[in-house]
Amino acid sequence: MDLGCGEDDTECVYTVYVRTGSIIKGGTDSIVSLRLYDAYGEGIGVRNLEAWGGLMPPGHNYFERGNLDIFSGRGPCLPAPICAMNLTSDGSGPHHGWYCNYVEVTSTRPHVPCSQQQFTVEQWLARDTSPYELTAIRNYCPDGGVGKGASRAKVGPGSGSAAE
Repeated sequence: MDLGCGEDDTECVYTVYVRTGSIIKGGTDSIVSLRLYDAYGEGIGVRNLEAWGGLMPPGHNYFERGNLDIFSGRGPCLPAPICAMNLTSDGSGPHHGWYCNYVEVTSTRPHVPCSQQQFTVEQWLARDTSPYELTAIRNYCPDGGVGKGASRAKVGPGSGSAAE
């Protein structure tokens, strides 16, 4: 399921904070996607964070050096709190390399306390800089796995749609 809009009480509001590093040439013009997972292996995804729910003022240049960019949108609620993520750059644009400090995700829905998870990234997403990957996977789920649904979860590069 992709995160989209809807009016259902079973939908959550997701707010995503992305901090780009202050390193020289740390910003990017690439499209950034995010997939989130819970301990049961259930997942949701956003193909393009900026198009999905960029909250910065008009004309803002997302994912630039030192930025804290904020995104928000609605989507289906996961059965358990978010504990794993896959952050991917598509490597497009003249400045594809990107240094991400962290991603923080908050989810909430009516009559349920909010859930918050910060993922420390501190990594280049680039083809020309170590670790030479366009994807950063962070898994803080119990026992280091994506729980009971690990066989269903595709915690790796993909289309950006969730729970495939």
